[in-house]
Amino acid sequence: MLIDTHAHLDFYQFDKDRDEVIRRALDAGVEKIICPGCDIRSSEACAKLAREYDCIESMVGIHPSDAGQWNDDVARRFEELLKRDEVIGIGEIGLDYYRMRQPKEVQKKVFREQLQLAKELDVPVCVHMRDSASDVYDVLVDSGVGQITLHCFNETLEFARKAWDRGWVLGFGGPVTYPRNEELRKVVAEAPEGLFVLETDCPFLPPQGHRGQRNEPAYVVEIAEEVRKVRR
Repeated sequence: MLIDTHAHLDFYQFDKDRDEVIRRALDAGVEKIICPGCDIRSSEACAKLAREYDCIESMVGIHPSDAGQWNDDVARRFEELLKRDEVIGIGEIGLDYYRMRQPKEVQKKVFREQLQLAKELDVPVCVHMRDSASDVYDVLVDSGVGQITLHCFNETLEFARKAWDRGWVLGFGGPVTYPRNEELRKVVAEAPEGLFVLETDCPFLPPQGHRGQRNEPAYVVEIAEEVRKVRR
């Protein structure tokens, strides 16, 4: 089954042609699309999309850049949404030390509390990690959460091996197709079966043949082809 495991179809870039984008994905052979939330609004919007389209499942979460939104009311709302079959986990959550739109300690607190909710509900998490790999690793180990995907993986092979040793899944997207990204292709080549997934992160990070354009779920087919070439 071909799945785009990370697509922001709720974003404004798809407001004018969302139906057509989803249809193109299905026509290209994509059978399922997972839409993660980044804040309160997008979590609600993704849950709504998952109700409207059989091919979509969603996640709810507060991105580290929006960590200031997190509170007990949001946690309760997420718990309500996670009772629905089409809402399958918590994400996109994590730590972002590149943009630093929230202080590190605030990001860590919100990350830990969302992980605790995931552990209590026994649901998977999708983790955002940018310039923060060491802290993300430590927080995840401490959390005890069992089902972890590291979204848009772009770290070293050494870090990837540490993640695989713990059974964590790595998400590979458009950057694997970029000519200069040899280090990531080394990770892809070594990835154990069952410990990686494909994603677009659309509308961002389109594969090489679409650089400068809006990314969309249909392009996960091209990512899959590049991954197959690397792993031959």
